[in-house]
Amino acid sequence: MLKVGLTGGIGSGKTTVAEIFDSLGVPVYNSDERAKYLMENDPSLRVAIIEYFGEESYRSEGLNRLYLSKEVFSDKSKLQKLNSIVHPVVGNDFAIWCKKQSAPFVVKEAAILIESGAHKGLDKIIIVSASENTRMDRVMDRDGVKASEVRDRINNQMTDSERLKYADFIIDNDGKQMLISQVKEIYMALCSK
Repeated sequence: MLKVGLTGGIGSGKTTVAEIFDSLGVPVYNSDERAKYLMENDPSLRVAIIEYFGEESYRSEGLNRLYLSKEVFSDKSKLQKLNSIVHPVVGNDFAIWCKKQSAPFVVKEAAILIESGAHKGLDKIIIVSASENTRMDRVMDRDGVKASEVRDRINNQMTDSERLKYADFIIDNDGKQMLISQVKEIYMALCSK
């Protein structure tokens, strides 16, 4: 079975692309959602996060996202540490999930697929690309945040030009080309492998 990575900058539309693949019957693994689930439910992951970030990392109702966000987004070394704790657990979860699939290929959607090194275990990479202005408008509309906040998030991510170096397939999501037809073309190419 072919393992295909799907990534793109914030607001590029990778979730929409993942939904199109899902509608075509392709199993899609959402790394960000699984990471959130595992941080809440994997006891060893919980212990490792508490050991590094302190008891405040969790409350009785679960992960203290506000505390952890403030910790990691103000200090890149702490963000790297959190990623180094979480990503191996997500990688193992993905491997177990893949064994349960029977499709010709699966898609692993991840915001920081390349930055985390997760792309190394995949056969093909799809990059969803959109102009920075388009991405900013989408995120401001979606999240109700200011342009400066979106710019900070974009500045903390790999640039599109860096990301595109890893692409086997590129989806242009600036609204000039039909998204569904681009996804179907890649779907057909991957089914024939």
